[in-house]
Amino acid sequence: MRTQLTLAALVAALVIPAAAQAQSYTVGRGVLVEDEPVITVERRPEFREYVVRERVPNYVIPDRVVVGTVLPESGVTYYDVPQRFGATPYRYTVVNGETVLVEPRSRRIIQVVE
Repeated sequence: MRTQLTLAALVAALVIPAAAQAQSYTVGRGVLVEDEPVITVERRPEFREYVVRERVPNYVIPDRVVVGTVLPESGVTYYDVPQRFGATPYRYTVVNGETVLVEPRSRRIIQVVE
């Protein structure tokens, strides 16, 4: 019994830190999503204000706006994220009133900027 507890403690000591370092997870249909936000929590209010000032048009889709959603091929305009919010290969747009970051080639939402 003592050997099993020691083994369990050893496994926990090795596995838990490794799991805590993981920075991604999978959502629907095997979509890999980074856990680390592209627009950080501290920068989100400033980024939302920027988007409002730019008067980015709102695109409406019938689905909920969630990470992993693929936006339609036409009708949506994507914009470059200004350098001051961090260098990123992603673009942004507004869908159903939500500012989102999108992977340009796949048109997949990678972050909802709340």
